[in-house]
Amino acid sequence: MGFLTVIQDAQHGLFGGYLVLNMAGRPVEFHCTAPIKPNRAQQILYGPTLEPYLFGEQIGQTLLTTGKIKPRVVCTDREPVLAVREFVSVPVVLVLPPDDHPADVDDRPASEDRLPADTPQETLRVDSPHGNGLITFRLGRNRLAVPDSGADDRRLVADELGKLSDAFDLAEPFQRIREAIEEARRGGR
Repeated sequence: MGFLTVIQDAQHGLFGGYLVLNMAGRPVEFHCTAPIKPNRAQQILYGPTLEPYLFGEQIGQTLLTTGKIKPRVVCTDREPVLAVREFVSVPVVLVLPPDDHPADVDDRPASEDRLPADTPQETLRVDSPHGNGLITFRLGRNRLAVPDSGADDRRLVADELGKLSDAFDLAEPFQRIREAIEEARRGGR
């Protein structure tokens, strides 16, 4: 399993971190980027597409192609990282924070076949500023989302991550990445 995140630092800019874990949750590979700081002209010209471009195309794509181990699923905790899906052959899933309103999430098993078109759907659609929606669902205790343009990824994610214990917290590895990047930054001073 791959875990990819981007950390924003006011002084240095954006740092990307990529951690690959085995199914026991042990690290087998880690990479991080040097900081990237967009200039004012880029902020103006890219507008609302700047984060998906930087997080997904630049940082995410670089880290995933640098990795030697190819995961079956890449998890992220930053929605703009989902833009990397267009450049990789594995599903990319957004790990959402815990929710106090579980009724807002599709509780059908992620591997369940689609219901007939006339059956009411319980999937929550969350639209971003660009009109790309998310399909949210639960897998064990984890709330996840895939872009609605990649609805087939939901089943692939369920097949791969369904092998994990329901108690496995998919948000926890992102804290490891943040701490490792902070440690690398301190060591680089």
